[in-house]
Amino acid sequence: MLKNYLKIAWKVLLRRKFFTFISLFGISFTLMVLMVATALYDHAFGPQMPEHDMDRLLFVNMIRVSRDGGYMNSSPPSYHFLNRHVRTMHTPEQVSINSVFHTVNSYINNRKLALDLKHTDSEFWQLLDFNFVEGGPFSQQDVQSANRVAVINKTTREQYFGDMEAVGKTIEADQVKYRVVGVVEDVPVLRLHSYADVWVPISLRSQDFNKPGLHGVYFATIKAHKPADVSSIKAEYATMLAEVERQQPEKGTEVHSSPDSVVESFARTFLGNGRESGLLKLYALLAGVALLFMLLPAINLVNINISRIMERSSEIGVRKAFGATSSNVISQFIIENIFLTLLGGLVGFALSAVALWLINDSNLIAYAHLALNLRVFAIGLLLCLLFGLLSGVYPAYKMSRLHAVEALKGGIK
Repeated sequence: MLKNYLKIAWKVLLRRKFFTFISLFGISFTLMVLMVATALYDHAFGPQMPEHDMDRLLFVNMIRVSRDGGYMNSSPPSYHFLNRHVRTMHTPEQVSINSVFHTVNSYINNRKLALDLKHTDSEFWQLLDFNFVEGGPFSQQDVQSANRVAVINKTTREQYFGDMEAVGKTIEADQVKYRVVGVVEDVPVLRLHSYADVWVPISLRSQDFNKPGLHGVYFATIKAHKPADVSSIKAEYATMLAEVERQQPEKGTEVHSSPDSVVESFARTFLGNGRESGLLKLYALLAGVALLFMLLPAINLVNINISRIMERSSEIGVRKAFGATSSNVISQFIIENIFLTLLGGLVGFALSAVALWLINDSNLIAYAHLALNLRVFAIGLLLCLLFGLLSGVYPAYKMSRLHAVEALKGGIK
């Protein structure tokens, strides 16, 4: 039966080529946009190098302090707060403290380079999975001694040394010379907590270490022993923060901060106002936008489907006269529509690959390499099926309600 339905669907598509083109274009364009958006989301929030163990990683990138009278300040935490209260937590496997990257100037052969530089500790290299193509990370001894050493990314190596090896050579950033000890694969700028062009020991900013206060320019990256420990880490962090809040000298002071996953961190910053998670809002917003984006072309496709199916009213009448039930008719048209949608999905996949290649090639997002991996493919397939059901159920139901005599006379009015 399914094979016959698919053969009929193919013949119907070939019968009215213009309608078929319009339908396939609408489906493939819609899916292309959704697939590109999904690839971008996966690249920003999914497990990607160097943040592979996303179910074990938490990030602290904001602390919010408010007081009676309307005072409120939100910013990255200070090194003092992270080193004294977060690094000393008992539940995590490891804690790393690293600075917000900032841009420094470098000059080579009378050419100016703008490099993003991050200060970090030696734990940073242990809890994240960087791909070293040359050398290795700087050591705990390098950090303790404040040695002027650096790990650079591949692009910086190419800009400085071309195809030659970089380890053991010197680069200069912001008029400070560093000895290169390692070269890593480029990290996309979307990975805010691990991205940089150049990484140097955090002890080179030791002037920040003894500054009291809660606000600064540092992040903490926390790794749990196992995914089940994440909730325990959050509970310990909340207890620690309550004690920090209690120790504040000014009455009415509230301190808000949380160790979050990457997506939680994004949602809290832009939708949770620093206090609430904002995760449900983010998911509701994404689902609403995706549904709306699919619903509009689906309505157009419904109208095209009704027109296309109306031409087959006599076929429906004959089938019903020979005993076909409404459910038989509904099944046939839904299968035909899903077949059409999957066909459009294949075109959409091809268009998505071209669009992602253009985005990557344009360097619009620094070091981004958007790709159609298995996760994106599975989501795209699910979107195809959902789109097929959205646009096929109503026309199929409408035509299944026709009586045999009415259908043989030409269908609905």
